[in-house]
Amino acid sequence: MLEQMAGRSKAPESTAAAALGSFGRYAGPATLILSSLAGGSKHGYALTKDVESMAGVRLAPGTLYEALARLEGQGLIEALASEDRRRPYRLTAAGAAALRAHLDAQRQVADEGLRRLDAGLAPT
Repeated sequence: MLEQMAGRSKAPESTAAAALGSFGRYAGPATLILSSLAGGSKHGYALTKDVESMAGVRLAPGTLYEALARLEGQGLIEALASEDRRRPYRLTAAGAAALRAHLDAQRQVADEGLRRLDAGLAPT
């Protein structure tokens, strides 16, 4: 849809972004989790606290662990070896590419919305 708005054909990055787009209602949590893991590996509780600090959003445990399973299943994150019951995860190269493509697409939407507001195209 964004490519259509911009009058462009699909770029290779859009394939990576499609990984997040396939999450439907979990795209938000997936974006938050990948963004958190971009700063380094974390286990579930640390992810929850980091997302809350970064975005002001508290992910419920069910939402967090379902999103982690989906992200791991798509190869966007991977579990690391653990010495205790906490299981740390890290971003994969595919996850970093998907996150970058998704955030770039979101930036285009945000930039266009702001441009329209500045131009006075928004209803009053």
